[in-house]
Amino acid sequence: MKKRELEIILENLKGFESPKIQLEQYVTPPSLAAFIAVNARLNGDLNTVFDLGCGTGVLAIAASLLGAYSIGFDIDLEALKIAKKNALEVNTDVDFVRTDIRRLETKVRGTVIMNPPFGIQKRHADRPFLKKAFEISKVVYSVHSAGSVDFVRKMALKNGFRVTHVWMFSIPLRKTYSFHEKAFKYIPVEVFRIEKYENCNAGG
Repeated sequence: MKKRELEIILENLKGFESPKIQLEQYVTPPSLAAFIAVNARLNGDLNTVFDLGCGTGVLAIAASLLGAYSIGFDIDLEALKIAKKNALEVNTDVDFVRTDIRRLETKVRGTVIMNPPFGIQKRHADRPFLKKAFEISKVVYSVHSAGSVDFVRKMALKNGFRVTHVWMFSIPLRKTYSFHEKAFKYIPVEVFRIEKYENCNAGG
């Protein structure tokens, strides 16, 4: 499946019915999700995939459609119900588990693909997600607000990882909450591929 074909499928998935601002719930744009999943496949990282804070399941479903065994984790039951319906809608098998990611434990080390909270409502809200990702994986793909390179690099090094790729994007953020004034606006983000030292094979 090509990137554009995957993107078209993801465009039909449902978003949050009642997004929770305290969880910073925003839908990952289909184009971004397709880009991450396709690049993960190109790098040989799509085996077992964990989507931390999966929301409505876009990233987990994208990985599954490209052949991965995907598991999505989220604390919000309403979001997980939508995620399950989305997976059924596109006829792919994804497991969804309700949990606080800080309490997540697994004996299997997979690839983490995630779009964690940017920390707009709560400063450094992405830290627990990165910390858990480093505990349970050897490769991490993670989306962060622009200007996060130094922070992500330092946290990766502290945990025995290093950044191998950084991609810059400007993504459309649709009007999600009442305080949003415009129908949508573009925001700059950075997408990281982070790998455990023993696996590193690219400069970053």
